[in-house]
Amino acid sequence: MSDDSTRPIVIKRKKVVAGGAHGGAWKIAYADFVTAMMAFFLLMWLLGSTAKGDLQGIADYFQNPLKVSMQGGSGSGDATSILQGGGKDLTRQSGQVKKGDVEAAKKTTFSKEAQLEFRRQERERLEVLKASIEKMIASSPQLSQFKKQLLLDITSEGLRIQIVDEQNRPMFDLSSAELKPYTRDILRQIGKALNAVDNRISLAGHTDAAQFSGGEKGFSNWELSANRANASRRELVLGGMDDSKVLRVVGLAQTVLFDKNDPLNSANRRISIVVLNRKTEMAILQEEGPESEISDEDGLPAGLNLPADARARAG
Repeated sequence: MSDDSTRPIVIKRKKVVAGGAHGGAWKIAYADFVTAMMAFFLLMWLLGSTAKGDLQGIADYFQNPLKVSMQGGSGSGDATSILQGGGKDLTRQSGQVKKGDVEAAKKTTFSKEAQLEFRRQERERLEVLKASIEKMIASSPQLSQFKKQLLLDITSEGLRIQIVDEQNRPMFDLSSAELKPYTRDILRQIGKALNAVDNRISLAGHTDAAQFSGGEKGFSNWELSANRANASRRELVLGGMDDSKVLRVVGLAQTVLFDKNDPLNSANRRISIVVLNRKTEMAILQEEGPESEISDEDGLPAGLNLPADARARAG
């Protein structure tokens, strides 16, 4: 049995290295902090540079992504999609859509906005013209007695002015294109007023359903209505209206009745003057029907006061 008193005593000491707390862990924490700050400032920059409509689209996407995807274009990169895709070039504002398609879309947007603004201004001008003619009729002792025979309204084609017959007060001699003296005065005063706007006009002559009798063989309500419309055109020009404003003169016979319930009503015998809006004028010139649209901004007349955002997009 060994003697414990002779065994050597071993003392273990733990060596403490100075600066152990300054290892690499703090660098990871700092990198996380810097990354978070970068993300924060990037978010602030995006919020400040994104339009209100785009922000709403982003918010809608996170609230209901299925709805956004259903309302978007054919793909996430389509320019018609609410949230546009990226593609290889992240600086492109239209995602993966071809450049030509983007320019066409911008042009279409500008054209639509320009058309809407022009039509609003044009309708205002026609309303002013309508009020001016109504005031002229009311203030003229010569015209006021024919107030019931002068009908003005705004239609899809423009401002329509109709001069209708009354039973005992016709505009023309019976079965003739010869105007009554008072009809000449009415047309001449209206012709002077029509120069207040740049719009061109269309004239149409109408008859009732009574068949024309007499005259040369083959002469009918068609020829009679056309002759009366052309006679009215001459009086408008004599009254001071620029002859170049006339775009169309037609005779419609009894095909467009004023009183469909009574084809023989004297009111069906009338002259219709339409101050054409731009849409109808373009349709007549292009022979595409009244539903045709102005194709681009070049089709708009000079002097159109576009909104500021439309002018910026046009530039």
